[in-house]
Amino acid sequence: MHLLRGAIRHYDWGDVDFIPSLLGESSTGKPCAELWFGTHHGAPSEVFIDGGWIALEKVSGDLDILVKVLASARPLSLQTHPTRTEAARGYARENDAGLPLDHPTRLYRDPHDKPEMVIALTRFEALCGFRPTQQSVADLSSYGWHHEAAVLEVQGIRNYVHWCFDADSMPPLKNCPQWLRDLAAAYPDDRAIRVAPLLHHVILQPMQAIALHAGNVHAYLKGAAVEVMSSSDNVIRAGFTSKHVDVTELLSVADFDVIEEPVQTPLTSGVVSVYESPVEDLLVERIDVDGTHQLPTSDRHRIVLCTEGAVGELTSGHAALVTPGQREVLAGHGTLFVCAGTR
Repeated sequence: MHLLRGAIRHYDWGDVDFIPSLLGESSTGKPCAELWFGTHHGAPSEVFIDGGWIALEKVSGDLDILVKVLASARPLSLQTHPTRTEAARGYARENDAGLPLDHPTRLYRDPHDKPEMVIALTRFEALCGFRPTQQSVADLSSYGWHHEAAVLEVQGIRNYVHWCFDADSMPPLKNCPQWLRDLAAAYPDDRAIRVAPLLHHVILQPMQAIALHAGNVHAYLKGAAVEVMSSSDNVIRAGFTSKHVDVTELLSVADFDVIEEPVQTPLTSGVVSVYESPVEDLLVERIDVDGTHQLPTSDRHRIVLCTEGAVGELTSGHAALVTPGQREVLAGHGTLFVCAGTR
């Protein structure tokens, strides 16, 4: 294994303590939202080879996955991501329009899809995927949102969401659950408040996960997690943010199909736990090393992230690259996430 040096991203929604604590460092009081490992141009990693640090891309090429530790102290935007076909089409359209890649209103910064896996490291709260309609109708009615309930029951999820963003007034919040009132307090007058109750409000316990396929409408509310995704910047937002929102585009690419249960517990065999991915070419495994474990070879580059304990040279909060064909004996006591894309 070759050690990696990642990069911390200091977004304003980040937690000030979790990532420094994970790394065994003292908090500076500055929000530490994400810790990145990959070749993404926004914060590319370095790898330790032959006694020195060099750009990871020189060893691995351009990796199509990005591995993050995410630590949120307050909600992130209501958003979704396009399919590969939608991404390619949107990227070409905005290029033809002459919109710079770094323009704040740009939606498609590359021609790739962005499936994601989120595995909780702490209690992790999120909104994820649409619930069965009758469950949402019953909850809206219990809030006293009788008009909203009627619109949803008659018009269905897609038309209801479209109607929400045309509404002029905010609904009463007195009878709403605390999580929804907190969200409204953080983003007053945000029309996405009416959409939030239609999504699964999930509370992941450590090591539980959600898999986000293209079109899944979601928002992360609070907590720390490992996030594994395609190395893409294509995010389409519709609320709970100060960044650019495009409701029309979200309505165009969102998946309004019902998800019965988004939370997953991995399939475990011995010390290896395998998470069900939203796409076939994204691999995420957890290995709970207690002594020694043989990591088999692979024809793909793998990023191995340690989130607890120490295994070989890897300690909590640090990661390493395993190159194709490389065989490793993992020795120590700790939790590792093994992540791979297509190459």
